Amino acid sequence: MIELRKKKDFTAEVFTSSMNDIMFFLMLFFIIISTLLNPSMIKVSLPNAQSSQSIQKKEINLTMTKEKIYFVNNTQVPFNDLETQLKKELKRYPDAFIMLRFDNTLPIQDLVNVLSLGNKLNAKMIIATAKTR
Repeated sequence: MIELRKKKDFTAEVFTSSMNDIMFFLMLFFIIISTLLNPSMIKVSLPNAQSSQSIQKKEINLTMTKEKIYFVNNTQVPFNDLETQLKKELKRYPDAFIMLRFDNTLPIQDLVNVLSLGNKLNAKMIIATAKTR
């Protein structure tokens, strides 16, 4: 006699060969998103201070790295165009203040040059510091 029925031995299998690719793309996605969430991703070593204040107004981030590269809100700007870029930002946000994020290894003259620009523009400027422990 010939058996016409199929065998009912069914085994469930899960193919995980593409799982590595999916995990890699998820990790890459979260790394990119996390850098976009923080506006101050330019690495500088801030000077230390004993106390700190928190300010709730709109801020314009002006960062200067130890290589003397200027960034206004994470956009690289040459020093010659810094005044015009700050004017644009202050026109967009008239009540904003400029948060100065300078590397602590820079000479004081670089800070004075930027402060004189802010004085010329009648801008409110604050120096960002790291709290000492």
